[in-house]
Amino acid sequence: MEVQDMLFQFLGGLGIFLFGLQFMGDGLKQSAGDNLRSILNKFTSTPIRAVLAGVAVTVLIQSSSGTTVLAIGLVNAGFMSLQQAIGIIMGANIGTTITAFIIGLDIGELALPIIAVGAFLIFFFKKDRINYIGETVFGFGALFYGLELMSSGLEPLQSMPFFNNLMLSFSSNPLLGVLAGTVVTMLMQSSSATTGIVQSMYAQGSMELSAALPLVFGTNIGTTITAVLAAIGASLSAKRASAAHVIFNVIATIFVMLVFNPYLALIEYLAEQFSLSPEMQIAFAHGIFNLVAVLILIWFIPQIAKLVSKIVPGSDDDLPKYESYMDRSLIKSSPIIAFGQVKKEIGQIGKFAAKEFEYTYKYYHSKKDDHHDKVMQIEDIVDHIDGKITEFLMLLSVKDMPDQYSQDYNKMTEVTKYIERIGDHSQSIAQIIHDIYPKYKDKNKKPEDILYNEKVEKLFTMVSDNIEQALKSYQDNDEAGANQVLEREAAIDILEDELRNEYLNHLNKGEGKPSDSVLFIDLVANLERISDHTSRIAKHILGIRYPFQNKNKGEPKLEAN
Repeated sequence: MEVQDMLFQFLGGLGIFLFGLQFMGDGLKQSAGDNLRSILNKFTSTPIRAVLAGVAVTVLIQSSSGTTVLAIGLVNAGFMSLQQAIGIIMGANIGTTITAFIIGLDIGELALPIIAVGAFLIFFFKKDRINYIGETVFGFGALFYGLELMSSGLEPLQSMPFFNNLMLSFSSNPLLGVLAGTVVTMLMQSSSATTGIVQSMYAQGSMELSAALPLVFGTNIGTTITAVLAAIGASLSAKRASAAHVIFNVIATIFVMLVFNPYLALIEYLAEQFSLSPEMQIAFAHGIFNLVAVLILIWFIPQIAKLVSKIVPGSDDDLPKYESYMDRSLIKSSPIIAFGQVKKEIGQIGKFAAKEFEYTYKYYHSKKDDHHDKVMQIEDIVDHIDGKITEFLMLLSVKDMPDQYSQDYNKMTEVTKYIERIGDHSQSIAQIIHDIYPKYKDKNKKPEDILYNEKVEKLFTMVSDNIEQALKSYQDNDEAGANQVLEREAAIDILEDELRNEYLNHLNKGEGKPSDSVLFIDLVANLERISDHTSRIAKHILGIRYPFQNKNKGEPKLEAN
């Protein structure tokens, strides 16, 4: 076989292998639906459970990098602590070895029939779930077919002096092999792909086990590049989670390289005792390495977290800690207690909405991208909690409850929606500021004074006070506080009208920029709408929102903007 033919067959096989790996992972991911984040979010209360969750999700999506990125996203969103994320990352390292064991199965001859079965399930069934299973099966077959092509393409390498000398250098200098495995994995963005190539080369006799293992160990370091990239622009905690991934994998690799010769002897012994195929020898070497590393380092997760905090110094901004109060088991056993949990959860979403507005105000002053990003981050959290509360209340709505709780159900649904809208308007304000400021920044000019004057400052402050007081009054059922919210809302409406009129006069004198007028009016309008939502929360407290409430039966229901 000519070098060109060999190269084409290898690259073609690699492409089919990567496609199969991706297609299989996508099928599994689609089959799991939205449960992946739930698994990571719910089942990480202890280090062992976090590790098991990491294993489970990685097996489902066939990508340790994907699991790590999910964990970093949850840390970035404030749903998960650094220590929980470290446990998940450890589990992902174990889960990714499953691919190597799958490759170790001697079913290459069945690859094409498996592909045919997958295609049949995809094209001849209309149900999504069967299609997803078909994708998984098709990807599984493509993975093995790609391996067969790679193995055939690599076979002539054994007779090439250059390649033999390279493998000898890897055998005599294992650190060089670790470096090569790291670089190749970084380039391919897949430790499973690199491991699969090594398995094929070792199975063809193109390298000794002593050269193959360092390459596999290097994949553990190379795969961390995905987590590093995912943490760019993320929160400090997310950056620390990414750093923890790098540190854990580097420590594990250093440890195994310190005992490389005994470890090599162990794998050779296992291969002889259990008649392991070459592919399975690599799979066992990779699996035992990661399993032992986790079993040793899982007890040092707090210490790893402290080390990472020193390596990536700084303090995260004071985001509220999100821990859901809602327990679905109580919906059936004690729905009245479940209602109480919902009110606490509304307190949670309120804290985040208030914090989102706080960062919007900070961004108004600082124009720092970090503050803008924080607004967007918290908005995701607010939307997430809103969805959870809505779903929980829907499950409660089918229960037979006293009339009072039916009224509470409507009140909670509405108040949750108003709080979520406060978050939406805060995000809109941040986006308006984001649109206004760059035009001046690029020209080294300051925005118009009218955009940053005392009355706009006062409007921000009054709206902030209304948010805080409305949320507190709702939790405390404080009618006096609710009345103060309504009084302040009336003053906010007057101030908004003044600002609108002043800005229009400003434009009529030719002093303003018409291009900014719409943005300015939108900014003021969004502030006023936030206050509107706080007043609606206050009216719920006072019992004047619905005809069935006693204090004002004539007032119609108001819809959220």
